[in-house]
Amino acid sequence: MRIFNQISLRNAKGDLFGGVTAAVIALPMALAFGVASGAGAEAGLYGAVLVGLFAALFGGTPTLISEPTGPMTVVFTAVITTMIAANPDNGMAMAFTTVMMTGLFQILFSVLKLGRYVTMMPYTVISGFMSGIGFILIIIQLPPLLGFASPAGGVLGSLQALPELIASVKPGEAAMGGLALAILFLMPRSWRRFVPPQLLALVAGTLLAMLLLGSGDYRAIGEVPGGLPSVQLPTFTAEQWQTMVIDAVVLALLGSIDALLTSVIADSLTRSQHDSDKELMGQGFGNLASGLFGGLPGAGATMGTVVNIQTGARTALSGVTRALILGVVVFGASALVEPIPKAVLAGIAIKVGIDIIDWGFLRRAHRVSMRGALIMYGVILMTVFVDLITAVGIGLFVANVLTIRRLVDLQSEGVKLLGLPGHELGAECPGATAEEKKILGDPSNGVALLCLSGPLIFGAAKAITRQQQDIAEVRSLILDLTDVPHLGVTTSLAIEGAVRDAVGHGCRVYFAGLQAQPRKRLLSLHIDRAIPTDNWIDSRADALKRAVAERAGQVAASA
Repeated sequence: MRIFNQISLRNAKGDLFGGVTAAVIALPMALAFGVASGAGAEAGLYGAVLVGLFAALFGGTPTLISEPTGPMTVVFTAVITTMIAANPDNGMAMAFTTVMMTGLFQILFSVLKLGRYVTMMPYTVISGFMSGIGFILIIIQLPPLLGFASPAGGVLGSLQALPELIASVKPGEAAMGGLALAILFLMPRSWRRFVPPQLLALVAGTLLAMLLLGSGDYRAIGEVPGGLPSVQLPTFTAEQWQTMVIDAVVLALLGSIDALLTSVIADSLTRSQHDSDKELMGQGFGNLASGLFGGLPGAGATMGTVVNIQTGARTALSGVTRALILGVVVFGASALVEPIPKAVLAGIAIKVGIDIIDWGFLRRAHRVSMRGALIMYGVILMTVFVDLITAVGIGLFVANVLTIRRLVDLQSEGVKLLGLPGHELGAECPGATAEEKKILGDPSNGVALLCLSGPLIFGAAKAITRQQQDIAEVRSLILDLTDVPHLGVTTSLAIEGAVRDAVGHGCRVYFAGLQAQPRKRLLSLHIDRAIPTDNWIDSRADALKRAVAERAGQVAASA
């Protein structure tokens, strides 16, 4: 695995143009997210520079643009609020320590090669969680849009204060925020090729605020520290360790999912293939550096990545270019962002929140699956009104329980006991020859066939156990595993129990069609001590003939 990402000069023109365009789009977003989080506009800028630079250098997706995103900002805002409430003096330092730990967890995910598994979550949970984050971002930005500071209490506090804020709205600032939203929603698509709507909203809103309202008559970003950011040393106590670890894991998982899903989009646009584990390494280095210097956590940003690719970028040189341009703003032009109205940034953030909501699935989820829709709606409500971690935890638990139940039902359908007296074979014995059906259809043979099919994990165990009482009534039993490529531990133990029970009732038992993995698994349970390997026969037909012949010989001997 190469240490650095695919940085090359072979497409220098396209990469430089893509990087410049991505930087222009990133600037207003970074400022908006920095202010929205409560850490300050500079934290958004530091995060945009550091996460973007390290992810571009060490990541596994050449055209990916990484920066603070809406979902990461919402979660981090909750982290800051919790940390400051618990420890007013060191809360902000603890929050940035959590960002460092987020990076370390992502590096750990990379080392353990978990990249391919990170995005293996039910879509209903991901959709509900992301939509919930979108609603949170909209709600908590409504007070700044109206010209006020965000009230304490997060979502509930903002909703409770909203009637009073609307009654005493500041018209000038609300107009600036409304102008930003109007530009973002109504700007013609043809114009977007020349200027990003976020930048136009930022510039137009700031100029009008300065000309019409005056610099001191509206809530602006204010002083943004220039130059190099100060180092934020890790800060926490033993009592705070558990909370910080949980918050860091949530941020790491969310950031990893966000980045890898955006990497898939980049692959589809460039017809390339990203390296998931290497991308997690780059994201981890980026968040570690961002937290160390007081920046917001970040992830792969879909909008920035798509624009980067569409303007010609093909290598990681574009991401490096974007980071360097934003670095110039931080170090030399920070005074230019100080008069930007917070209401304009709130309008930009609200548009991001609206875009995060999965409107397409919200409209049709109930038609696709009512259970899936209920899971999604439940995750949205818990994300907005309860807790982000609780929402994901309960959503995953319920979705997995429903998946397990469906899996059990499907695997149970692959367990059939054939040949019992009065049992019609019909279509339940697919592929059976006329001779096999004749043997199974003759009750005097006393032969039964336990047909198993498909990869069998825990889902089939209960169905096998249910057959034990009927198995006890037959004289010869054949377990047909011809169509079983994989045998799980739980199902293997169920087969062992059924076999030993049948042998205990004096039944002759045969295995038919065992493939390599099921044979190895059954041998590991020493089942050959109950069923000699002489009774492990290659085909179902041979096993049936053998059972009939030995049964006939047994009857003749007893006579």
